[in-house]
Amino acid sequence: MLKLAANLSFLFLDRPLPERIAAAAACGFKGVEYQFPEDESAATLKAALDAGGLTQVLLNMPAGDWEAGERGIACLPGRESEFQDNIGRSIELATALGCARVHLVAGKAPAAGPERPAYEDTYRKNVAWAADQFAPHGINALLEPINGKRDVPGFFLKHTGHAREIIAELGKANVRLQFDAYHVQVTEGDLIHTYRDCLPDIGHIQIANPPGRNEPDHGETDYGFFMHEVEASEYDGWIAAEYKPVAKTEDGLSWGAPWGLRAG
Repeated sequence: MLKLAANLSFLFLDRPLPERIAAAAACGFKGVEYQFPEDESAATLKAALDAGGLTQVLLNMPAGDWEAGERGIACLPGRESEFQDNIGRSIELATALGCARVHLVAGKAPAAGPERPAYEDTYRKNVAWAADQFAPHGINALLEPINGKRDVPGFFLKHTGHAREIIAELGKANVRLQFDAYHVQVTEGDLIHTYRDCLPDIGHIQIANPPGRNEPDHGETDYGFFMHEVEASEYDGWIAAEYKPVAKTEDGLSWGAPWGLRAG
């Protein structure tokens, strides 16, 4: 049975974050994730998780100055001290919420040229350092390729191959691939074969359907086929719904009915 989580930075956005957690539980999700905890305290979020019987499956580490266009700092030379401070805060929050995965948001970087090697080196060193800090707490460091065609132009980490190359180089058991099927399909295509190739490194899965990043049953990809592929594979982690609902979140959950989702 697949384990489905709701990404609350995308779903149930018509209410405060603690109420989104309750709504996810009412609709049959077993876990939740979100990009950032907004202004809520860890105690408030933990109480909402406990009340709904939900698992916090993923957190993002702080992503820099979002309003200024930053989308992570893990690859940015000169920001190492800030990165390390953020890792400390991420450990505190993940520990308080019982969360075993933190996405190290890479950030933007030049695609090529003489400056590129510094970004590559900084990212590897930061990921390795974070993984060592996470290990005593049982936390996995996740690396997510994000497409640069539509969503984040200039993002440092675009391809699963690049992420897996870094994972292999570092050789740390708690550095894993965050396989976002939407970004993979937009950037690489060949979703099923890419999933099969990446499976040994995958620590988390997210789903949405191109071209609009909507519900899994609303777009160009046959997610019924993909979900059954995942179910038949050796993957035993979470699958997070990180999509933009076409209308009200509760009205678009029929795609998940085989795995326990329902209108709340």
